[in-house]
Amino acid sequence: MSLRKSISNKSIAALAVIVAAFGNTSVFAQAAEAAAKPVDMGPVYKSAVFYVLAFLVLCLFVAIVGKALRVYELTREVQDKPKGINWNAVNGTLFAIFLIVGLYGAYWEYTVHGSMILPEAASEHGKKIDKMFNLTLIITTIVFVLTHIFLFAFAYIYKYSGKRRAYFYPHNNTLERLWTIIPALVLTVLVLMGFLTWRSIFYKVEDPNNKPINIEVTSSQFAWAIRYPGADGVVGVKNYKLISAANALGIDFNDKKSLDDQVADLMVIPVNKPVRLILNSKDVIHSFYMPHFRVQLNTVPGMTSYFEFTPTITTEEMKKKTNDPAFKYLFLCSKICGQGHYNMQREVKVVSQEEYDSWIAEQGTYLTDDLRKQFHLPVTSAPEAVPATADTAATAANQIALKK
Repeated sequence: MSLRKSISNKSIAALAVIVAAFGNTSVFAQAAEAAAKPVDMGPVYKSAVFYVLAFLVLCLFVAIVGKALRVYELTREVQDKPKGINWNAVNGTLFAIFLIVGLYGAYWEYTVHGSMILPEAASEHGKKIDKMFNLTLIITTIVFVLTHIFLFAFAYIYKYSGKRRAYFYPHNNTLERLWTIIPALVLTVLVLMGFLTWRSIFYKVEDPNNKPINIEVTSSQFAWAIRYPGADGVVGVKNYKLISAANALGIDFNDKKSLDDQVADLMVIPVNKPVRLILNSKDVIHSFYMPHFRVQLNTVPGMTSYFEFTPTITTEEMKKKTNDPAFKYLFLCSKICGQGHYNMQREVKVVSQEEYDSWIAEQGTYLTDDLRKQFHLPVTSAPEAVPATADTAATAANQIALKK
């Protein structure tokens, strides 16, 4: 019985070893099968490795051709034969080819990418900036084309030849005067134009019959808050110490002018009416950018910036001009301010004065009924109503400060 039991145990152990070995073999076989399956990596030409290898192959090809030509030249030199290749003529021809290809490349950039630089200006000062930009571009293009034609043409025409000697040209006062005075005059004109244009944008005499609309825009990661001044036409005071979950902008209710301030999800502005932007930031530096209106200004924490412009083309008119029924004016953040930077955009609608008046009348005030309850202000039936006195607003401001 003992021998039989021993044999039985050995059989069981052997069987376990066989099963384990088979299992491992099966696992290895499955792994090998999975590894053997082709992995779809997509088109080869879309891989960066493909272009790196192609560049290395091209470099190797050029090196091989260069070495072959060098062997050819040395062979002719050893045999006391004249040079087989006139490298001066080759270099001169290459300069001529580069001139033609380069000029075509500049033309292609103007025709293809030129229209992508900026959209049509839709503000008064935007047209002035575009004129200044176009004048600068025209002058620099003329200089660019002429200088490169002279540079490459001279390299081709006056390539080395054993039949002539180079002329040493030490100095010429007339040329010195020309290339000093002419660029100085051109740059002076451009600088003066830029100064006068910039001055006309930032230093305006306010027309009492056409006062600008004040709109405050506050940037934060990663959103914009738009505040309109309400019936009094003045945006109320803010204080960063008053910022809380309920009072996200830190509005100071002690200022009576803040009680009727309105908020909106988009910016609506009337055409041909001056708009004065009040720009600030709650956290980091952002950049307020309205490409169609040629407006761009940084929003800096702790500092208020201002920019005034006058829109000249309504949204509906621009839809017809661009033949795009889905066209929208936008304002964006043009400074990378964090992970959600791409989300920072809001729609801008340019409408008639009548449409603007109708729209602004429908907007609610920042001081909603919920805020009134929280800050123990009288609750009104209409959200846009203004408290009768400023004492209750002052009490609310004091309560906010105590909570902070």
